[in-house]
Amino acid sequence: MEYRQLGASGLRVPALSFGAGTFGGSGPLFGAWGNSDAAEARKLVDICLEAGVTLFDTADVYSDGASEEVLGQAIQGRRDAVLISTKTGLPTGDGPGDWGVSRDRLIRAVEAALRRLGTDRIDILQLHAFDASTPVDELLSTLDVLVRAGKVRHAGVSNYPGWALMKGLAAAERHGWPRFVAHQVYYSLIGRAYEADLMPLAADQGVGALVWSPLGWGRLTGKIRRDAPIPEGSRLHETAQFAPPVDDEHLYRVVDALDAVAAETGKTVPQVAINWLLRRPTVASVIIGARNEDQLRQNLGAVGWSLTPEQVAVLDAASDVMPAYPHTPYRQQEGFARLNPPLV
Repeated sequence: MEYRQLGASGLRVPALSFGAGTFGGSGPLFGAWGNSDAAEARKLVDICLEAGVTLFDTADVYSDGASEEVLGQAIQGRRDAVLISTKTGLPTGDGPGDWGVSRDRLIRAVEAALRRLGTDRIDILQLHAFDASTPVDELLSTLDVLVRAGKVRHAGVSNYPGWALMKGLAAAERHGWPRFVAHQVYYSLIGRAYEADLMPLAADQGVGALVWSPLGWGRLTGKIRRDAPIPEGSRLHETAQFAPPVDDEHLYRVVDALDAVAAETGKTVPQVAINWLLRRPTVASVIIGARNEDQLRQNLGAVGWSLTPEQVAVLDAASDVMPAYPHTPYRQQEGFARLNPPLV
């Protein structure tokens, strides 16, 4: 397993990490992802550690905290062998103090996560969504308290707009508070919006991308094809309303390209899609999920080999879309393009 620096931090993370959203799954969304109990979760953790996957990602909203509880049970007795990433900020109840990242909410959320995980520290704490109601100085000074107390090692964000992330980084620099070193983002061959603003920001500021849903919410598993129904057992049947949108024709064009490259490489469609992501600038780790051991071993096959430049070009061309303004003229007009050479 390749290990990479997480942004401008000293933390080294594996190129692949494991998403524990399938642990303890319940409800219409997380129940469709999977419902591994502690025994099954421990087997999956065993396979991960064998392969060098040491980073495990969860969140307090995953099945009302059950994901954190099951993950804590699965890693019991080997805490020092793993890295734990968890997220908070989304609503966990109906009360006024049950959402956001105010000082009180953030401290309570971290304490609750530590109890569920059965640990004394969180290696990467990420703010699950931007909370416009909490001043950035209140947020970052609270993170500073948590880091100084040893309860949080590194801070990051998830699903943040670029201006809000930059504002937080500037405030951290100004006051000497902990900087955000990670951004957990949606990024896939059918969802490349990350490249427009967030990737250049990350490259400039030293923020590593932790990629969620690298298979486009299950659309790039190799089971979805042009002029064919969604196969039974696909989570798209029940969770499509939660998924990042994608135009059908664009999806099929990308799948056609993946099929062609998979045939050349002898790899599976998911393995090709994940390997493509591992080549992209700023990507520190790609979060893979699995409902069972077979799925996990298949996804682990995405590392240890490389696509050729020609194969990357095929995938790039099939997945490319014109970005929205103000990025459009930088693609359409030579004068604009010369000022800002692309990262990829």
